[in-house]
Amino acid sequence: MHINSHFAVGVIIASILNYFLKFNLIEFSLTVIFSFICDFDVVFTRYTKEKNHRMFITHSIIPGCIIIIFGLILNWITLSIIGLVYLIHIIIDTIDWGTNLLYFQHKQIGFKVLISKEEFENLSTYLSEYKNNASFFDNKYYNSKGCLIAELLLFILMWLFIIIFALPYILITLVYFLGLYFHLSRHYYLKKIENK
Repeated sequence: MHINSHFAVGVIIASILNYFLKFNLIEFSLTVIFSFICDFDVVFTRYTKEKNHRMFITHSIIPGCIIIIFGLILNWITLSIIGLVYLIHIIIDTIDWGTNLLYFQHKQIGFKVLISKEEFENLSTYLSEYKNNASFFDNKYYNSKGCLIAELLLFILMWLFIIIFALPYILITLVYFLGLYFHLSRHYYLKKIENK
């Protein structure tokens, strides 16, 4: 799932919890930020042999569990919620491509609905059909009606829930468009490369 969709999930969760817990701006913002922060590990992808940021410890359940435990020890509910939101990101990532869920087994676990078993096992063969390896993943994502419908639904739900439960924090939703811009500009850049 794209970063803007993880952001939308964070806003939805933060908005619902705001109804019950009356978050301040920092608590609301941290809840949203931790719904997508682990995707910034992508900048370190070039340092891995797999060239896959989902193989990092940041894309396992370990950081989320540690945050939850610290929240429980410190009796700080917001910290535990932040850990839970982080875990939700990881669980969602098991649906599309899979993720290194438990970290120590060093393999992607999940439903991997965007890639067949054949494609996953012979990935290098499929990647060789593209000028840029990222185009394979981008093509699979944007050709999936399920992903596009999920993104649209999350966008609508984000707006609905923040209006109903957290209207004072509505300006935070503008960050969604930065994530959307990043992914769409990358998509059209990759298409341009492949069409040359």
